[in-house]
Amino acid sequence: MSERRTLEGLRARLGQLAREIAKFGVVGGAGVFVNLAVFNLVREFSTLPVVRASIVATVVATGFNYLGYRYFTYRDRDKQGRTKELSLFLLFSAIGLIIENGVLYTATYGFGLDSQLQSNVFKFAGIGVATLFRFWSYRTWVFRTLPAREAVERAESFLTDAPPAQATRKQPVRK
Repeated sequence: MSERRTLEGLRARLGQLAREIAKFGVVGGAGVFVNLAVFNLVREFSTLPVVRASIVATVVATGFNYLGYRYFTYRDRDKQGRTKELSLFLLFSAIGLIIENGVLYTATYGFGLDSQLQSNVFKFAGIGVATLFRFWSYRTWVFRTLPAREAVERAESFLTDAPPAQATRKQPVRK
C-alpha cells in the first residue's frame, strides 16, 4: 500500500511539473516571439549595433514575460513580498540577458557571423540556453511555492475569519 501511495505521489508531482513546464512554455514562447519581433524591428529601423538591438528586445520581452509568469504560470504562488519577487526576477533576468546576448556577441564579434539570418539563429540559440537558467531560477527563487501547512492555514483563516493558528508541537504524554 505504501509503495502505491509513493507511485501516486510521484505521478501527481510529475503531472504538476509537466503543467508548470507547459505554462512556462506558453509564456516563454510568446516572449520569444516578442523578443525576436522587437529585435528585428530595432535592427531594421534603427542604427543600433546588433547586440544593443538584442538587449533592447530582451528587456521588452522580460517585461512581457514577468506579467505572464506572475499572472498565468505562477498565479497560485506566494504573492507576498512583491518587491523582493520583482527584484529577484530582474536579477535573474539580467543574468539570462547576459547569457542570451553573450551567445549573440560571441557569434557576431568573435566569429563575424552578422547577417540577418545568422543573427536570428544565434539570438534564438541564446534564448534557448538562457531559458534553461531562467526556468530553474524563477521556480526556485522568484515564484516560490507556499509551504503546504501555511497554505492550509491561510485557506482555513478565510473560512473562519480568524487569523491563522500558530503551529504547536505535541508534547509527549508522560505516565
